[in-house]
Amino acid sequence: MIKKSKLLIIIFLLAILGCKKNNHLVKTTKTPIEELLYRIAPNHSDKFIFQELENDRKDCFEIESIDEKIIIRGNNYNSMAVGLNYYLKNYCYSYVSWYADDEICIPNNLPSIPEKVTKSARTENRFFLNYCTFGYTMPWWQWKDWERFIDWMALNGINMPLAITGQEAIWYDVWKEYGLSDEQVRSYFTGPAHLPWHRMSNLDKWGGPLPQSWLAHQKELQKQIVERERELGMTPVLPAFAGHVPEALQTVFPDAKINQLSSWGGFKDEYRSFFLDPLDPVFKEIQHKFLTKQTELYGTDHIYGADPFNEVHPPSWEPEYLATVSNTIFTSMKEVDPNATWLQMSWIFYFEREHWTNERIEAMVRAVPQNKMMLLDYYCENKEVWKMTNTFFKQPFVWCYLGNFGGNTMIAGNIDTVEERIENAHSKNENMWGIGSTLEALDVNPLMYEYVFEKVWTSSKTDTNLWIKNWADIRHGNKDAKNKKAWNILHHEIYKDPARLGQATLTNARPTLTGSGNWTTDPTINYNNSDLFKAWVLMLESPSNSSSYQYDVTNIGRQVLGNHFLVLRDQFTKSYKAKNINQLKETGKKMLDLFDDLDKLLATQSSFLLGKWLEDAKAFGVNKEEQKYYEHNARNIITTWGTAAQSLNDYASRSWAGLTKTFYKKRWELFINDVIQSVEDNKEFNEKAFYDKVTQFEWKWTQGKERYNDKPDGSAVNISKELIKKYRNNLEKESI
Repeated sequence: MIKKSKLLIIIFLLAILGCKKNNHLVKTTKTPIEELLYRIAPNHSDKFIFQELENDRKDCFEIESIDEKIIIRGNNYNSMAVGLNYYLKNYCYSYVSWYADDEICIPNNLPSIPEKVTKSARTENRFFLNYCTFGYTMPWWQWKDWERFIDWMALNGINMPLAITGQEAIWYDVWKEYGLSDEQVRSYFTGPAHLPWHRMSNLDKWGGPLPQSWLAHQKELQKQIVERERELGMTPVLPAFAGHVPEALQTVFPDAKINQLSSWGGFKDEYRSFFLDPLDPVFKEIQHKFLTKQTELYGTDHIYGADPFNEVHPPSWEPEYLATVSNTIFTSMKEVDPNATWLQMSWIFYFEREHWTNERIEAMVRAVPQNKMMLLDYYCENKEVWKMTNTFFKQPFVWCYLGNFGGNTMIAGNIDTVEERIENAHSKNENMWGIGSTLEALDVNPLMYEYVFEKVWTSSKTDTNLWIKNWADIRHGNKDAKNKKAWNILHHEIYKDPARLGQATLTNARPTLTGSGNWTTDPTINYNNSDLFKAWVLMLESPSNSSSYQYDVTNIGRQVLGNHFLVLRDQFTKSYKAKNINQLKETGKKMLDLFDDLDKLLATQSSFLLGKWLEDAKAFGVNKEEQKYYEHNARNIITTWGTAAQSLNDYASRSWAGLTKTFYKKRWELFINDVIQSVEDNKEFNEKAFYDKVTQFEWKWTQGKERYNDKPDGSAVNISKELIKKYRNNLEKESI
């Protein structure tokens, strides 16, 4: 027999187990918001309590301190995440970046909240991303990168992210069902970094065939992405069929209305895309197959992105035709998903305004039932399409800040104009359904994106001066007067103009004696470089250890030196015209030395490393052949973009360590040597011969396999102080 004492112990243990199983107050798993907190602040996860608010009218959150705990309430996990970020920023001066490798600094002793804070969202939808971001930033991301990024989106209240990863695996199955071979389908796809332009019907085949290993990896990755986004209260925007088909489909349907679209980006005709006319009966059949398979694999939240004519011309410009196309695309979505809403870019309505007249735009958007098409007003900091189109002829739209083209590392942004335009658009449009950002790549101006999404949670006009002061504290990690002064200069002198197509410092441009070699690298700035230099100096007089502070020091110094290079180049050109060989050599040496200094500074930051980009790409290869394939694709997109003489050359230029020293510097070194040689030979510099030489060098570089450091090296602060001593006399009065 069991002794009485032992029996009592057994009964007690069984009672405990019963409580754990049946009592809802005993938590056995973390909620999604608790998991997010643990990922970004594991040492503080027991100091927060999350509670649900009853509110189905609008997103909202509350934060307050009770009994040494931080209480965060929200009507959903997305709102709670915004409340958590509000606390971290405004009370801890802690910054969570969108990069997985960036450190998060949170004080050991969490500050209390003096009085309860309550905020609500002024717009229901907060959109983020751009097709291009998936090529310029995300092609080599693994789950750890996506996990941090999705956390960042939640913390910033984004609830409508573009989610287009993994669609090629579905298209592969669709086209195989129609009898196309494995080779035909995979060769129809482009290389990984170029897939955004394939998805937008701009380009076929370049960089293909796409490996099977890529298709399988991205399919599983997309499952993780959409699952996590939904857990955190987001509505992923999945793709739909917009008419883009493989050329080989003509062999299956010889009578189908399949037209080759117009050329794009300077690529040869062999890379042009093919478009199945929506009026053809096969169109709806393909839409049904794709959406059904996609829903089975990834689920659906009933919002679909489809952009049939992005930067390419439709078979007909007749309004009646455009209306029929639009109606058919939506109808084919609705037949599969009765709750479907179509999300479309309006970039083309701005970019090709000479073709997209109001009559044509109205025909296209009004052919879809009211409130079933939502338009992204893509580039509002520069041109608001809602103003040009009678507010999109009353269809709902999302006001978007673009901010970056190609991932160019250029300080740019117009915060005060953005403030005015968001307030104006919100006050004048009942059909403004959201605020968003359509950046082509994650860039060097994080304040602009954080600012735009904070506007969602303000009910009135923001004092940008106060906002910048607070931003300075967040980036610094605490309050500091000199850091505030530095950011005040940046606010009023530097962040005045919107980002433009083709922005880059001259260091990244194809070398020329005048101008900047190509439209893709315009180094024009509308401020004095001496003002930016002053901000750099002030920031360095302010001690801090936060990773965001070190990034800012590097980013500003990078821009200062890049701007200064234009002065050196113009001095070099002046010496060439004067045939002053000694001055030519002296200035040429200064130009090349600057590249070394710039590369050394850039090497301190993970997000400025060519080596990381290339190693991340190679990691996708299951064998040496695939590693070489992925590396070439990664090198190609950030340099020549396409072919050796591609018109998009340098569009995605980056001021990155490794790229600066072995690509940009080498181009300028070839140029400097050839110019000096021409003067020594008493001949005119042969620009055509140099163009051919540099083109060969660029293409050879994309085929290279040199390894670069993929981990940060050196102190951003110490290196910056050294560079300030070296360049102070030149930069203090520089007025370019």
